[in-house]
Amino acid sequence: MGESRPGRWLVTCDHASNRVPDWVGAGSLGIAPEDMARHIAWDVGAAGLTRALAEALDSPAILSDFSRLVIDPNRGEDDPTLVMRLYDGTIIPANRYLDDVGIEERLARLYRPYHSAYAQLAARREDTVIVAIHSFTPCLKGRPPRPWHVGVLHSHLDSRFSLPLIARLQAEADLCVGDNEPYNGHLPGDAIDRHALAVGRHNTLIELRNDLIATESQQHAWAARLAPILQEVLAGL
Repeated sequence: MGESRPGRWLVTCDHASNRVPDWVGAGSLGIAPEDMARHIAWDVGAAGLTRALAEALDSPAILSDFSRLVIDPNRGEDDPTLVMRLYDGTIIPANRYLDDVGIEERLARLYRPYHSAYAQLAARREDTVIVAIHSFTPCLKGRPPRPWHVGVLHSHLDSRFSLPLIARLQAEADLCVGDNEPYNGHLPGDAIDRHALAVGRHNTLIELRNDLIATESQQHAWAARLAPILQEVLAGL
């Protein structure tokens, strides 16, 4: 969306949707609707934040249109978690016995077209900065609550943008900011590795706790808060 916007940012959302295409299990992965609404199927609130942030930055965005449980576009093609069989206590019946032929179909029809469109948008300017938007659940099953409001994930291969962004966010008195929390920021073959690290583009990945961006008003408020911070950090590089 917003391909004609002039800004140098590309705002991405790899886990924007919980949609299951009708050619995959007749539109069902065999799990309950309440599980499909959880973080295991998509990043709750991330799509709305992505759209609002891209608009605030006057830049394009790209959002997936399929559930991460069908195939995860933020994994390399050879990653064992590309198609999850079990996630946060939920078995995914449609994936449990999926063979290589089934995985290849999902790669060809969903994963690769997404990354092709991603690459085209990223290449529209030589100075593109990629900001990947994700969200995380406040608490995984059987685990302690996560204290962070926002996390910034980054690779040891390129933290030029992320480290000053972390410092700037930590200056906000009301925020608990995670540095490579709640996840490690580098996964070989993931979207940032593929579209930013491999070609030397400035990049960062922002994780918002999903209860903070559950509503449209919260999403717009966070976009309005993050956009000038991102611009400030970029101007200081």
